Amino acid sequence: MADEYEQSAEFIDVMIAPSWEATSPALAEALRGVSGPIVDVGAGGGHGTRLIAATVADAEILAVEPSPGLRSVLLARVNESAELRDRVTVLPEGLLEAELPDRLGAVVAMSVIGHFDPAGRRQIWALLAERLLPGGRAVLNLLPPTQAMAVPDSRFADVRLGRRRYEGWGRAEPAGPDRLTWHMTYRTYHDDRLVGEVQVDYDWWVLDGQRLKEELSEHGLVASHTGPEELGMYVIDRGGA
Repeated sequence: MADEYEQSAEFIDVMIAPSWEATSPALAEALRGVSGPIVDVGAGGGHGTRLIAATVADAEILAVEPSPGLRSVLLARVNESAELRDRVTVLPEGLLEAELPDRLGAVVAMSVIGHFDPAGRRQIWALLAERLLPGGRAVLNLLPPTQAMAVPDSRFADVRLGRRRYEGWGRAEPAGPDRLTWHMTYRTYHDDRLVGEVQVDYDWWVLDGQRLKEELSEHGLVASHTGPEELGMYVIDRGGA
């Protein structure tokens, strides 16, 4: 599997930290009452993994992260916490290739579902329908835009660490009826002098709430919106649960 974060991994964890400040309360509320095992899909550097561990006491967590660069941050974060070391298993495969328990209490897929094409999503929905425990659920979010449309270049991150400042920029263009190509630029400044620039392109499959519900219904699953509207977060349960 190609690592889309090979060049940008060093910037990702610090740049997404502010978004977790907004997301964490809603995700914690969505996970109230679940049990383990819990799968954290595309765990990145472990922001979500820590939140899951703090919310669901004693649950086993399987943190799935195929990117070696992001996984190195995740492993370090797990290792530095005695509690996480006892509860978190880091898996290097993609979700659909990983060896997972036969029964799951919850699956968390934050800011990651766009990496899966429609066929991959169908496999995920089938996995949820087969393995979620009674009362179990999945939580995911749909990032904008949810339609294939052009997104103008804009700065999404500006982080200062010591004498260096890191900027993240992104723009997107349609690459098909339900797919975008994102063009990302990461710039490093030292004392406000540009000293480095990394450019990365990756594909992203768009999905809106209506299509999500239609796809899930084919597997006996239902999605309900949770948290603030702007987060685009959904809880997925078995139909009739």
